[in-house]
Amino acid sequence: MLNIALFEKDLRLEMDETGLQCLYWADELVSQVDLTGNRVSEIVHRFQLLQHNESIEISLNLQAKEQIVEYQLWIDQKQHTFGEFQLPQTGHLAKSEQKKGFLGLAALAFKLLKSAKVIKAVLAGASVAGYAWLFSIEFALVIVTCLVVHEYGHVKAMQYFGIKTKGIYLIPFVGGLAVSDDKINTRWQDVVISIMGPCFGLFMSLACIVLYYATEMELFAGAAVLSALLNLFNLLPILPLDGGHVLKSISFSMRSWVGLSVCMSGIALGAWVAYTFGLALLVFFLFVGSIEVIFEWRQRHYSHLIPLDKYGQIFSSVWYLLIALGHILIIVSFADSKNPILSLPMKILGS
Repeated sequence: MLNIALFEKDLRLEMDETGLQCLYWADELVSQVDLTGNRVSEIVHRFQLLQHNESIEISLNLQAKEQIVEYQLWIDQKQHTFGEFQLPQTGHLAKSEQKKGFLGLAALAFKLLKSAKVIKAVLAGASVAGYAWLFSIEFALVIVTCLVVHEYGHVKAMQYFGIKTKGIYLIPFVGGLAVSDDKINTRWQDVVISIMGPCFGLFMSLACIVLYYATEMELFAGAAVLSALLNLFNLLPILPLDGGHVLKSISFSMRSWVGLSVCMSGIALGAWVAYTFGLALLVFFLFVGSIEVIFEWRQRHYSHLIPLDKYGQIFSSVWYLLIALGHILIIVSFADSKNPILSLPMKILGS
């Protein structure tokens, strides 16, 4: 089925008619998956190799498409190589059947739009024009800058892990989106990619505060508190927001039922926030997040994501809380400002 080079030896994948998949490194059996009686669309082979007295984690991810199987080879959580091979005819590995409907057609339309580079410029221009129409051109430029810096944090984290990216897309009156071509391989990658957006946002707020005290221009102070408010909202423990992804990775690394309970509690919190503040758009996010939680629960026994260990869970929790605290402190530092824009975020938090 597949033969690729790994540390000067052949990594060979074989499968018999019964559905038994075997992965060999040279002549050594390193991983085995029994698909007898099962029909799946994704498989992961994970094993350890000892090189130069160091243990190296290897992961081979397989995903069935129409007539081919796409594969990704990961070494220590970084993508090493990728490609495709012919889909075997045993029937155990097959493309997942997706229900067609309005949401499916909308997703397809958006995917087609993503392929055109000009769409990035069009969406960015529409975002600036929309915010300028509602508020002012200065406010529009500030909020778009905040969104770009936030999404750039996600992109840099993806690139660090060797994940191919398609760039940043600004969606008028909704926010931004950092698009990738590949799937993540571990819960740790999900945490880092999710939290680096608010982390970059915090760096921007701190830089704006320095510029504010250096120039005494309130535009920089406004950028600092607005960035802090946007990123703090994104850190809410609600899927599909960044905070929800961090919460999901931590909780599902403990136990599947813990992950389901915590994520559903986050959705309940989001419903209360949406009702209290009249945030209709958040209701749509909650719908998307609910689908993601259900999918995560149904795939819990076949998930290819490596869970966080105890240290990873504690570190991720502390990191999340520190970033959230940083944004809160920035908002609080301008709470007594006579400028209504600078004091608005604190009024929102205190309401």
